[in-house]
Amino acid sequence: MHANTIRTLNQINANFYAAVAADFDETRGTPWPGWKSLLPYCAGVKNVLDAGCGNGRFGLFLAESLDRPLRYHGVDFSEALLDVARSALETDSRLAVRLTARDMIEHGMAPGLYDLVGAFGLMHHIPGREYRRLFIRQLAGLVAPGGVLAVAFWRFLDSERLRKRVQPWPDELAAQVEQNDYLLDWRRGTQAVRYCHYHTDVEIDHLVIASGLRQCARYRADGQDGSLNTYVVLTRD
Repeated sequence: MHANTIRTLNQINANFYAAVAADFDETRGTPWPGWKSLLPYCAGVKNVLDAGCGNGRFGLFLAESLDRPLRYHGVDFSEALLDVARSALETDSRLAVRLTARDMIEHGMAPGLYDLVGAFGLMHHIPGREYRRLFIRQLAGLVAPGGVLAVAFWRFLDSERLRKRVQPWPDELAAQVEQNDYLLDWRRGTQAVRYCHYHTDVEIDHLVIASGLRQCARYRADGQDGSLNTYVVLTRD
């Protein structure tokens, strides 16, 4: 995918979250059921990176589930959602919170090492097959020895309800996007569209290989039928 197309798709999503942040937060108040299956891999976790943290609910889930002091670093490009995360997280005495506004597509990931790197609700917003491989390698590079990278892939085309939200590409983008790239509309409050990529099982396999880490679990969870996300849990031995 051409770099200009990547920037255009990224801007579509920046505009989307700027427009719908308040409505989005209202629909994202509870933990994902699939997170519970990550807890066996969190026994020694003290230092967490939440890439694409949104309103910070994964940090709250970890604090409540592990009930011990944690260093939590949330990164997102939405200032509005980071403000919500700040209000929610900084009142929890178990969390030492750092929140960073960063366009991870434009600037990549900042250096660091973490026991747990999470990417939930993020990978479907990363444009371009080759860039997704680069990005998951960047995430893997932030995992400390013995640490874990947990990634969720949104399987929205498997849902009849979400398939109805697919919108046609504008003429100027239709020839530039790749297979399984879609525009999805938003139907709560403000009207907007977002760029989303649907990951097939084969694509997920390729990304696991590209990470250079060892897969120790893969499962599906979330949504009305318990299968809206595919999770992969990768570890650095």
